[in-house]
Amino acid sequence: MLDEILDGLMRRYKQRVPDVSAIINAMLKEGIIDNQAEIENDHIAFRTMGVEHLGVQSLEKIFLHYGYQKRDYYHFQEKKLDAWWYAPPQDRYPRIFASELRVKDLSVKTRNIIHKYTDAIKADPVSVLDLDDVKVVDNYLHSGLWQTPTVEDYKSLLAESEYAAWVIFNHYYLNHFTISVHNLPEGYNTMEQFDEFLEKNQFKLNTAGGKIKISPDGKLLQSSTVAKVMEATFADDKKAEIAGSYVEFAERKVLDEFKDLPKDQICRKHRRDGFEAGNADKIFESTYRSQTGS
Repeated sequence: MLDEILDGLMRRYKQRVPDVSAIINAMLKEGIIDNQAEIENDHIAFRTMGVEHLGVQSLEKIFLHYGYQKRDYYHFQEKKLDAWWYAPPQDRYPRIFASELRVKDLSVKTRNIIHKYTDAIKADPVSVLDLDDVKVVDNYLHSGLWQTPTVEDYKSLLAESEYAAWVIFNHYYLNHFTISVHNLPEGYNTMEQFDEFLEKNQFKLNTAGGKIKISPDGKLLQSSTVAKVMEATFADDKKAEIAGSYVEFAERKVLDEFKDLPKDQICRKHRRDGFEAGNADKIFESTYRSQTGS
């Protein structure tokens, strides 16, 4: 059942993010992989609004039901975000990183715009779902939770919080998936090597904090593409360009206590786990105008 839910997320994500298929096709052409199934998905990410009945406390119920375990908390003061990550029930599944906007910390004007849309939701929508019905869960994860915003409201949110603007239009659609670089063949299995491959194939990388974001312990390295700008249809059929989703890449190095293990014996538990606030802070900017140029 979890496989079906994750497959549904990835199928629609690929339809909305052209870079996903483009990167996979480039990897196939280069001979890095023989088929898509060889790619390990390190983690997937969701963005949410921290308002009553919604936010992470609502969304997480789905994944906790399917065996995920809530782990570390992260706070992003400047971006006014909170986040948590979730460990999967089995190593073959991706980790989950879920963030939410601290709506109460925003200006009155911005809070009012957000509540104009989210106040229509009078109860936690996940609480009434049959979480054992895969089709119901799959449909929920791809349904708009509130009305499509006006261009004016979108642009007003954009002025204060680019995260808020992204969520108000995209709802809780999958924000990104992540290729585990360390499990690729020699020559492509470091962040530096894989970034070189991506740039050779004309993929634009997020440069916020440097192309490679490195945790203080040096064990978690992350990069990401810049979200493509797409034309979106707002309320009253008005159109404007917005940032879509993107693709992330992660290299998790082997922990020091396992450094002498033969390569063929190394698995997920031997590598750096979890996330790093400093890295994530810059990865968020993959949808920001400073990166997209929009």
